[in-house]
Amino acid sequence: MKATELDIAGAWVFEPPSFPDSRGVFAAPFQGVAFREALGFDLRVAQTNHSVSARGVVRGVHFADTPPGQAKYVYCPSGRLLDVIVDVRVGSPTFGEHVAVELDSQSMRAVYLSEGLGHAFVALTEDTVMAYLCSTGYNPGGEHGISPLDPALGLPWPGDLAPILSDKDRDAPSLAEARTQGLLPSYEACTTWYEELRG
Repeated sequence: MKATELDIAGAWVFEPPSFPDSRGVFAAPFQGVAFREALGFDLRVAQTNHSVSARGVVRGVHFADTPPGQAKYVYCPSGRLLDVIVDVRVGSPTFGEHVAVELDSQSMRAVYLSEGLGHAFVALTEDTVMAYLCSTGYNPGGEHGISPLDPALGLPWPGDLAPILSDKDRDAPSLAEARTQGLLPSYEACTTWYEELRG
C-alpha cells in the first residue's frame, strides 16, 4: 500500500493494490501496518459510520473540538465521490486551504484526516457510499461545521451539479464567522495532540 501525505499536514491518501477480475474487484482499503509505518501510531477505531448519498449531495464541512477531536479514515465502497479536506486549525501554515482527492469503488483509495481538520465530500454518482473509521464516537456537544459554500474557501464542487445540503450544513457559519465565534481548533493544540498519539 502506498501512503502519501498531502499538502495539508495531517492529511494522507492511501492507495491499496486493487485486484479486479470477471467477478468484480478485491482490495484492502485499510491496512494497520501501512498506517503505522506512515503515521507512527495505530489508528484507534471507536466508531464506524456509513452514509449513502444521491448524486450532488454535499456533506460537510465538519470538524470536532480537539483534543480529543475525531480523526477519520474514509473510503468509497460504492460509487464515486470527491473528498475535500479543509485546514480549519487557527495558526496553521495552511489555514483556510483545502486539498481534494477523488475516491471510488474501483481504486479503493482512502483518505486519512487528523483531528482538527475539516472534512466534506460531494457524491458524483447516485447511491454513493462513504465508509468512515472514526477515532472517537459521536459527541454532539463537540461537533461543528462551516459552510461548504463559503466563497472564501472556494471549494472545488463540480459546476454541473446543484449541491444538495442538509439544513444544518446550509446554515453553518463561514470560516471567518466560526473563527470569530471561537469554534475552530488551534494548530498548537492539535500538534500537541498528534505528538501524544505518537507517544
